[in-house]
Amino acid sequence: MKLAILTSVLAVTSAFVPATIPARSGMTTLLAEDEESSMKGAEAISSLTKDIETIFTVEDIAATLPHRYPFALVDKVIEYEAGKRAVGVKSITNNEPQFTGHFPDKPIFPGVMQVEALAQLAGVVALKMDGVEEGSIFLFGGVDGVKWKKPVVPGDQLIMEVEITKFNAKFGLAKASGKAYVDGQLACEVGQMTFALSKS
Repeated sequence: MKLAILTSVLAVTSAFVPATIPARSGMTTLLAEDEESSMKGAEAISSLTKDIETIFTVEDIAATLPHRYPFALVDKVIEYEAGKRAVGVKSITNNEPQFTGHFPDKPIFPGVMQVEALAQLAGVVALKMDGVEEGSIFLFGGVDGVKWKKPVVPGDQLIMEVEITKFNAKFGLAKASGKAYVDGQLACEVGQMTFALSKS
């Protein structure tokens, strides 16, 4: 009798247990001894940028531009040619306030903020030019020829390059062009930005 009960209990419970447990899709098993991992590791990946020099830190930028959180959009400048051009970096993180609404389930760094980041980088160059008084700011006068090529999302690094194409210290006007890249691919391009100098 006991054996019959035990046999029926085992038959019922075995209905809930698969005979073999399938491997999850995408889940890797332990590597065989002769296989090598394709992972490079944090140290090797971090060393890819070891030769990139920071010209202006976030503190240096804050001493030049009036922008502050949450609208300070240049983290560092890594190339700089006085009065002409600069390359800067904006790291996109998920905890930035615009992502609560743009968009809650699919965060995308707004295109207008990409243009603003380029403008701020141009401001770093322009505000250090001869004839510009300390404490001055540049205001947007216009923007033309804007193209967005790919979405920019949290985890991306926006690598931006701007060039001052015209500067008139007497009238306080400047023009610049800019491009921004993610992983070597063009994300945003601005044909021309126009700025007006506002003295403090």
